[in-house]
Amino acid sequence: MLAKSIEFLATLGPIGKKCPAPGTFGSLAGVVTVLLLSWSTQLSFSTIGILFIPFILVGIPICTQAEKSIGRSDPGEVIWDEFTAIPLVYIGLPASVTFSKPQEMLVWMVVGFIFFRIFDIIKPLGIKKIQHIGKGLGVMIDDVLAAIYSAVLLHLTFTFSLSFF
Repeated sequence: MLAKSIEFLATLGPIGKKCPAPGTFGSLAGVVTVLLLSWSTQLSFSTIGILFIPFILVGIPICTQAEKSIGRSDPGEVIWDEFTAIPLVYIGLPASVTFSKPQEMLVWMVVGFIFFRIFDIIKPLGIKKIQHIGKGLGVMIDDVLAAIYSAVLLHLTFTFSLSFF
């Protein structure tokens, strides 16, 4: 019973098991969660990203157990890693990106999402190598690294775009 509950959590219920491209839908669920938290609590994206760090750490044993339960290494339906890592993408956005400017905020959320998915799918710059650590740590660490690279790129893109507006 406990193994199935952890598997349900690791796959975000039906999202990981029923949706095509489960990593994309897990990432999207993370973005929606960030937006809802920001809207309902008025917390900055940086604060929300930091608050997700314990969920990332808890993800290591969750994903380890889910691998055992499913019987495969880094199964695609396990999307806890994408869901909990994507809030880190938005840590570099300034506090001025808020719901008071919804179009601007939405643009940066989409750009961050795209950067994250590119890094998570292609796995450049050592991400592929670090993924082979194994077990839950390997499942989680590649997405955390993809989120960090995405956060840096998003921050640079935001900063560079300021010179045009």
